[in-house]
Amino acid sequence: MAKDPVRVLVTGAAGQIGYALVPMIARGVMLGADQPVILHMLDIPPAAEALNGVKMELVDAAFPLLKGVVATTDVVEACKGVNIAVMVGGFPRKEGMERKDVMSKNVSIYKSQASSLEAHAAANCKVLVVANPANTNALILKEFAPSIPEKNISCLTRLDHNRALGQVSERLSVQVSDVKNVIIWGNHSSTQYPDVTHATVKTSAGDKAAKELVADDAWLNGEFISTVQQRGAAIIKARKFSSALSAASSACDHIRDWVVGTPEGTWVSMGVYSDGSYDVPAGLIYSFPVTCKNGEWSIVQGLSIDDFSRNKLVKTAEELSEEKALAYSCLV
Repeated sequence: MAKDPVRVLVTGAAGQIGYALVPMIARGVMLGADQPVILHMLDIPPAAEALNGVKMELVDAAFPLLKGVVATTDVVEACKGVNIAVMVGGFPRKEGMERKDVMSKNVSIYKSQASSLEAHAAANCKVLVVANPANTNALILKEFAPSIPEKNISCLTRLDHNRALGQVSERLSVQVSDVKNVIIWGNHSSTQYPDVTHATVKTSAGDKAAKELVADDAWLNGEFISTVQQRGAAIIKARKFSSALSAASSACDHIRDWVVGTPEGTWVSMGVYSDGSYDVPAGLIYSFPVTCKNGEWSIVQGLSIDDFSRNKLVKTAEELSEEKALAYSCLV
């Protein structure tokens, strides 16, 4: 029996990430090869013509799973009945801008979009915030969409998670699919903590600790962390544009695992609402290791945290607390 279409909203759909993301969704990368979708694409009025061009390309690609396209600059129309919202649109920091200026712009955007999701999205809508500052944008969205459960609002740190997997696989010359259970703790920023303490690598002799196979604590505690933290900046320097393909792919990974579930024994990183686990202050959107089942995520509990890791967890939590205070000051 054919499944009913799922309505997926992508904001900022005419931008680089949106342009990479919408064909992945239409092809089934996000929700599976048997799940029809209706795409809702939102962008700002100056991008209306480009957005219509994206719609034309989607029609021309003749994706069998794509059962409809809504391309609009009207946030209410965009949010009507959506089951999944991928919030890619945001206000980027420009030269000469202070952090508070950027925060103020994004608070305004996410307050408006949250209100529309609150009023018009389908019941139990799942929301993924991609636009930076992703953790704090997600927190603002939560504040202004109170009927959307806090468990249904998340931010993207899967890109950083995948970057960490990639660095370990390259270091060990193994397939990236053989590496699992790295962790991204905290903020999607340069204070994030990529952690391999509990990661494993599949070998012919069974799963082995990644840390033991790498056997280089100086690299793991130094270059590895900084490479993952600064990867976005390195891509901008090389490509002259920010990460688009990898961000889109990671957004698909995030939603797919959230909806379909994570494999047994495997966790992934998601920015979610802190309940105080690992002594992270409650009330922040913070990246934790999670497992997913039946459409819900759960924070992996009971992992040992050494002093080196604890300091990293605290530092990124402090930055998120500062961001939260700055964002709330923009609401006044």
